[in-house]
Formats: sequence, structure tokens, C-alpha cells
Amino acid sequence: MKLMRAPNLIIGQHWINVLAAAGIACELHNRYLNGALGDIPADQCAPELWLVDDRDEAVARRLIDAASRGPAAGAPGWQCRQCGEKLEAQFTVCWQCGTARDPLDG
Repeated sequence: MKLMRAPNLIIGQHWINVLAAAGIACELHNRYLNGALGDIPADQCAPELWLVDDRDEAVARRLIDAASRGPAAGAPGWQCRQCGEKLEAQFTVCWQCGTARDPLDG
């Protein structure tokens, strides 16, 4: 099921990563169509997120909406459970070891 279009490939891949971290299977379509822009209409070249399971739609939309807004002002940082690195709230993956932030980390 097509969930939505992404404004660009980088944001589309970020949204895929956000959903994957939450256990939601999603595919990014139209990764390479930007080069065909002009020969193909722009609205058909945009990256698209497609859900593997339609039942994930409501949760996926909420997660992408939250990811688009970023962390709330003054949100606390978190500490990686794998390596102990301290990170700012906007990071969802530890830059030191690559471990995804646990939703319970604070």
C-alpha cells in the first residue's frame, strides 16, 4: 500500500529508517527516477513509501509526523545502552556504535 510521497530521497530514506526502528516494514520506491525528471512528470518521480502491511498505516503516519516535527524544545538527551555514548534528543541512532535508540531511553 502506498503510504505517501517524500519531498526528496534523503527524507524518504530517513522516514524508512524511522519506521524500521519501530518494526514497521516499508519500501522506498522511485529511488532512481529523479534522473528522468523532464521526460517523466515530476509528480511521478518523487520517492514513495510503500507499506508491506496495510495494518501499519495509522502508526506509520504518526511516526512520520513526529519525525518531521523533530524533538520537542528542551527534550532530554539519551544514553546509548550499547556503548554508553551520550546523545542529544534529535538523534535516533548512536553515532558511536550505530545502535538504534530504544523508545524507553531518556
